[in-house]
Amino acid sequence: MKIVVDSGKSLGAIKSYWTKCVGSCHAATALREDWRTQLKRCREELGFEYVRFHGLLDDDMSVCVRQPDGSLEYSFYNVDSIFDFLLGIGMKPFIELSFMPSVLASGSKTVFHYLGNICPPSSYDEWARLIGALAAHLVDRYGAGEVQKWYFEVWNEPNLDFFWAGTQQEYFHLYESAARAIKKVDARLAVGGPSTAIDAWIPELRDYCAKRSVPLDFISTHHYPTDASYGLGLDMEEQMSRQERGVLNSRLRKALGEAGPLPLFYTEWNCSPSPRDPYHDVSYDAAFIAKTVIDNLGLVDLYSYWTFSDIFEESGFNSQPYHGGFGLLNILGVPKPSYRAFQMLSRLEGERLAVAVDDGSPTVDCVASRGPKGLTVLIVNHQVPKGPIAAQRVSLRIEGANRPSAVWLARIDEENANPKGAWDKMGRPTYPSAAQIEELSEASELRPERVIATVDPSGLIFDLSIQPHSVVALYFE
Repeated sequence: MKIVVDSGKSLGAIKSYWTKCVGSCHAATALREDWRTQLKRCREELGFEYVRFHGLLDDDMSVCVRQPDGSLEYSFYNVDSIFDFLLGIGMKPFIELSFMPSVLASGSKTVFHYLGNICPPSSYDEWARLIGALAAHLVDRYGAGEVQKWYFEVWNEPNLDFFWAGTQQEYFHLYESAARAIKKVDARLAVGGPSTAIDAWIPELRDYCAKRSVPLDFISTHHYPTDASYGLGLDMEEQMSRQERGVLNSRLRKALGEAGPLPLFYTEWNCSPSPRDPYHDVSYDAAFIAKTVIDNLGLVDLYSYWTFSDIFEESGFNSQPYHGGFGLLNILGVPKPSYRAFQMLSRLEGERLAVAVDDGSPTVDCVASRGPKGLTVLIVNHQVPKGPIAAQRVSLRIEGANRPSAVWLARIDEENANPKGAWDKMGRPTYPSAAQIEELSEASELRPERVIATVDPSGLIFDLSIQPHSVVALYFE
């Protein structure tokens, strides 16, 4: 098959919407040293700007305690510790207001190993006072100008009874109470929702806020390619096989229409919503990430991958270095193929170039850019699980390009940047030695090799082989 890049035709500036934010487990994990070390690396190497996590208001954060006389005492010490760290590494919090402090809750229903309370408040006035006190504290500590750059998102996936024990109207009441409390502190602070799963409740929240003049600065929602199988009782393998290639793009376009003039933020996405999905640990996820980012270029403002690390406790802490966790880094801090995909994508900058891909393969996509570091071409071969896919021979032509001083090619596939493969070969140790961890880190590396182009009057030509579920990057100096 043939791919032609026209280096003289710009399609406009590339906006790195996929680096705007990244997800994490609940807030208390952000007090861990290894969590902080891993996030700092992601900031430095991948460029993430914000981080979002559940449970900022959970009991394990000690933000709210009821005194014997019935009064409430707030403590934001742990919150400050986390936010101080984020600002110190050049990041900012994307604040998810969840879950309910047990002393405010109307019931005892919880979620996850860390027991986040998912009940509506027994008093919406007390909920509003807590949110107002938090916002006022943040403005006082960090300054209004700084906090105005942050985002306040009310709750997480309230359309699922797994995360919200109330009704839709009770969530809207929760949202309204929080939004008004935040705006009372500073009208310029950004607040939004509904933070739903499956792109849900967008028109409903907009309608509610319009009718009651409730502040709504942005729309947030989540999606995964397996969402169509939600509630059907299928195992994860069957859910994965039933998805449609590129489905997140069509769903995003529908949500854009529903969001109207408001910014649309996706505060969770991944190839599946399971914290024990083997596809997360292999090159499949890297190809899925690259394909999805290419599909959605220029469409969305923020796209927060779930999550940056396998330091994750929703189902308890898993000690296996490779257990199908969401993270770009495993618990040992070793980059997965997904991490390397983001590293390749970080080279996309400057202008997006025109690319023509013939119909020789329905599974191959390509994007190219030209920026300060030179010209970059990414080619991805992706298909849904059990869908037809094969290795592809590709003739890549770069038209209108001067002869570069060097061209480097890097790969993510079963043979390259595959630390799980190395772990399998060493017998899958649960607690690898220091030497074994070093071996896994070496196996995770991208290893660019120098390649030579064929030159003809029309440009530079490269003949490449692209393996199934893989990503190839070419960097032109």
